[in-house]
Amino acid sequence: MFENLQDKLDRAFKVLKGQGSITEINVAETMKEIRKALLDADVNYKTAKAFTDDVKEKALGQNVLTSISPGQLLTKIVNDELTNLMGGAVEELNLSANPTIILIAGLNGAGKTTFSGKLANFLKTQKNKKPLLVAGDVYRLAAIDQLEILAGQIGVPVYTDRNSKDPVAIAIAGIAEAKKNGQNVVIIDTAGRLAIDNELMNEISEVKARTNPQEILFVVDSMTGQDAVNTAKVFNDRLDFTGVVLTKLDGDTRGGAALSIKSVVNKPIKFIGTGEKMEALDVFYPDRMASRILGMGDVVSLVERAQLQFDEKESAELQRKIRKNKFDFNDFLSQIQQIKKMGNMKDLMGMIPGVGKAIKDVDVDDNAFVPIEAIIRSMTPFERENPDAITQSRRTRIAKGAGSNITEVNKLIKQFEDMRKMMKQFSNPAAAAKMMKGMPKMPFGK
Repeated sequence: MFENLQDKLDRAFKVLKGQGSITEINVAETMKEIRKALLDADVNYKTAKAFTDDVKEKALGQNVLTSISPGQLLTKIVNDELTNLMGGAVEELNLSANPTIILIAGLNGAGKTTFSGKLANFLKTQKNKKPLLVAGDVYRLAAIDQLEILAGQIGVPVYTDRNSKDPVAIAIAGIAEAKKNGQNVVIIDTAGRLAIDNELMNEISEVKARTNPQEILFVVDSMTGQDAVNTAKVFNDRLDFTGVVLTKLDGDTRGGAALSIKSVVNKPIKFIGTGEKMEALDVFYPDRMASRILGMGDVVSLVERAQLQFDEKESAELQRKIRKNKFDFNDFLSQIQQIKKMGNMKDLMGMIPGVGKAIKDVDVDDNAFVPIEAIIRSMTPFERENPDAITQSRRTRIAKGAGSNITEVNKLIKQFEDMRKMMKQFSNPAAAAKMMKGMPKMPFGK
């Protein structure tokens, strides 16, 4: 995401490269490039102009310390201003009521039903809530079926009434069902509607009036850029929603909606969708997103995603096995499965500082683990548990069973052995310190 904007901002900062000081001339030139980059990213013109004016004012009012360059100072100012532009601080859901009512609204095709499922999964797994999904889309064919399938995948109940065409009555009945069964969050999925469709806009306004939701989330396809922002404004005028959800952000290389929507409707972005899986939903942190836009990574989010997937007991057992050099192919396969659950591989790698820029033109295949998994699954239980016992004849059989070749099997086993040795060394603090000490000094700061 944001690759195009990232590239253009990089070029803008190069204007200051080698400059000894910040002047009105070089800042004006840089701001011109930044404004152009924002407009190319489909950011609202008024927003882009106000942003660059603010950055320019702050830059000219600061002295450059001897320890940093003008480019570094401007990057810091731009980072702070991008954070403010996208809302400043994270905005959590209001979950104080019991049950909490969350109304989902948006255009056709924005991804409301998928988001409803993701939100239910998020509340269940990360907030320890008992959500109920309510199928309130009575117009789209198979909308109820889709919600039931998603609910089944995440183990969350869903309220449906296939005989009713009244979304208000369905929503009210769904809330009653939640109260009866002890569910403490009700997520009401609604039909997609056009802002110009007065009848449907009146209908969702009626759902709001009759259910009195604590949260009204406007779901918008981020790839529609300024159209998304304009639509959000019209919906907000009618519904006064509490937050925005940007879907399909993994496919948006421009980022205009994320950068403009807060300043236009003055409502926070609360969630971003980054893929099709039910786990591919992130709370929106403006400061972390600003860092990613500037190519500085997002290690905090990466660690949080990892913590969600890696069980504490499993991790402790894994460390014990590594110390005893008992890490085997079963453990390796388990680690691969957990990494895959964390999300899109290129997106994950982009969270590592410096890596995003390095791989921007590289096609990172999410199926890269498939051949490795095939080889491991072709091993017998004994072979997985005893990697050292895999003889050449066994390797030939494994290759044949995996539809691979002996070279690929040999390469995987060699890489596994090297990884196991390194893990063993790092599990011993004294040995790790000795190994690090023996490494040649890296030329940092030169």
